[in-house]
Amino acid sequence: MSWTRGLPAALAVCVLLLTGSVSCGSSDAHEGKNGDSISPVGKLLDNTDKQGRHYREVKKKGAPEVGIEVQPDSGNAWDVYLTVRNFRFSPRGTKSRAAAGRGLAYVFVDGRLVTRLRGLTCRLPARFVPRGTHHVTARLYADDGTVWAVQGRPVESTADITAAPRGGAALGAPATHSSTGGRGSPERSGTAS
Repeated sequence: MSWTRGLPAALAVCVLLLTGSVSCGSSDAHEGKNGDSISPVGKLLDNTDKQGRHYREVKKKGAPEVGIEVQPDSGNAWDVYLTVRNFRFSPRGTKSRAAAGRGLAYVFVDGRLVTRLRGLTCRLPARFVPRGTHHVTARLYADDGTVWAVQGRPVESTADITAAPRGGAALGAPATHSSTGGRGSPERSGTAS
């Protein structure tokens, strides 16, 4: 067999190998560093939060959940404690893509973003919680910046707190508009500064 007849046959084999390998790996899932399957998570909705981040809708069963509790500390600040379920905080440097049940929590006071959390606790300085009643909300976000949502509503929890002037009483009330629960801020020894 001469090389001129063998060349078209070799080219045909190369084409088959190339097209075969492409069609074999044509699913939406991709393989991560450790061989884990990384596939699109949830459905992006047209709804957005006030900052313009889209909601990422997931099924209610197994969806991330968050609870919040806010307490006055011995100084002039407030301690925020989160509880999460079906959710893990991503470490700094995590790639910007959604992975099921992963991400971070944003903490808002009266709708204004005050911090992003990669853990369960933070302290709010008094400047974020001046005298009066305030709504402290924890909302869960995926690593790509989308808002985790169930049935078109963001996965969040809100606690209502009342900050009194220095030396006055701090009162707390249970959250009344929380989507996943939450507890108000109990008085500690009846006073907080």
